[in-house]
Amino acid sequence: MSAEGAEPGPGSGPGPGPLCPEHGQALSWFCGSERRPVCAACAGLGGRCRGHRICRAEERAEELRNKIVDQCERLQLQSAAITKYVADVLPGKNQRAVSMASAARELVIQRLSLVRSLCESEEQRLLEQVHGEEERAHQSILTQRVHWAEALQKLDTIRTGLVDMLTHLDDLQLIQKEQEVFERTEEAEGILDPQESEMLNFNEKCTRSPLLTQLWATAVLGSLSGTEDVRIDERTVSPFLQLSDDRKTLTFSTKKSKACADGPERFDHWPNALAATSFQNGLHAWMVNVQNSCAYKVGVASGHLPRKGSGSDCRLGHNAFSWVFSRYDQEFRFSHNGQHEPLGLLRGPAQLGVVLDLQARELLFYEPASGTVLYTHHGSFPGPLFPVFAVADQTISIVR
Repeated sequence: MSAEGAEPGPGSGPGPGPLCPEHGQALSWFCGSERRPVCAACAGLGGRCRGHRICRAEERAEELRNKIVDQCERLQLQSAAITKYVADVLPGKNQRAVSMASAARELVIQRLSLVRSLCESEEQRLLEQVHGEEERAHQSILTQRVHWAEALQKLDTIRTGLVDMLTHLDDLQLIQKEQEVFERTEEAEGILDPQESEMLNFNEKCTRSPLLTQLWATAVLGSLSGTEDVRIDERTVSPFLQLSDDRKTLTFSTKKSKACADGPERFDHWPNALAATSFQNGLHAWMVNVQNSCAYKVGVASGHLPRKGSGSDCRLGHNAFSWVFSRYDQEFRFSHNGQHEPLGLLRGPAQLGVVLDLQARELLFYEPASGTVLYTHHGSFPGPLFPVFAVADQTISIVR
C-alpha cells in the first residue's frame, strides 16, 4: 500500500458514478501503477492493487487540474511569443529578405555587366587583332604580287633580249656581245624562285585569348547540351581493367582477368580502353572523375591506335595516334608522339573536363572546380577520334 493516502475502507469515497465491474463499488481511488481509477475494495489489503501506488481520485484529479492550468499558462505564453514573433520579427525578416534580394540582384547585374563589358572589350580587341592580321597578310600578298610582276617583266625583258641576240646577231657580233650576255644571265639568276613564307599566311594565333578560352570552356562544359554521353566500348577494355555495368567506370586490377575474351579491338597489355563513340567533326565535351586515382591518362586517340603488345606504339601518348593528359603520383603532363610536356600543377584535379573542337583543331583539358584551363593543344587530328582512358591506380569514372 502506498503512503500517498490512508487505507480505504468499504464504501468510502464520493457518491454515485461509474462502478467497479468486479466489486460494484464507486471508483473513488486511483492506482498509479495501472494508471486507472479503482474502487476501495481493489485498493484494500486483499484487493488486486495491494502494494501499488494509490491515492484518492479527487487528489489525482486536483493534480491533473493543476497540470492543466500550468499547461494552459504555457500555451498562453507560447501563443504570446508566436504573436510577438509574427508581429515583430517576421516583418523585419521580410524587409531584410527583400533588401538582401535587391542587393543580390544588383550584385548579379553588376558582376554580369562587368563580365559582359570585359567580353565586349575582349571581342573588340580580338576582332581588331584578326582584322589587323588579315590586313597584314593581304598587304604582304599584294607586295609579293608587285614584286613578282616586276620580276616577270624583268625576266621577260632579259629573255626577249637574249632571243633577239640569238636571232639577229652573226657569230662575230655574238662574240662581241659576250659580256652583255653574261650580265643579262647573271641578272636573271639574281631573281630567286618564290619561297614559302609565313608572312603570306594568316596567323591563327591572333585569335588565342586565355580569357576567351576559359570562358568558352566553362560555357561548353557548363551546358548540358555541350557534354556527350560517353560510354566505354567493352570490346577494347584491357584485361587489367574492370568495367562497370553502365560502362562508365574503369577499375584497375593487378591481376589479369581471364574472363575477357581476346579480340582485335582489345588492348592486351597496357591498361587502356576506348569509348564506343567516335568524333569526326564538330564540338564535343565530356568530364571524367579522377579524384580516386593517382595514375591515369585521359584524352583522345585515333582508331588506328595499335592494341596488341607492350611497345610504345600501343602506349597512350607515346605514339602519333594519341593525345592525353596524364598523372603519375604528383607528376602531370601532356603527351603526344613521345613528346611529354610537364604541367606545373600543385594538386590533382578532382574532375577533368575534355573539350574537342575539330573545326578549330583544338584539344583542351579543363578543371571545372576552379575554372582553370590546364592545357590546350592545337594541331591537325586524323579523324575519327575516340575518347581514350588508361588507369593504373584505383578507379576513374565518366561523369554525365
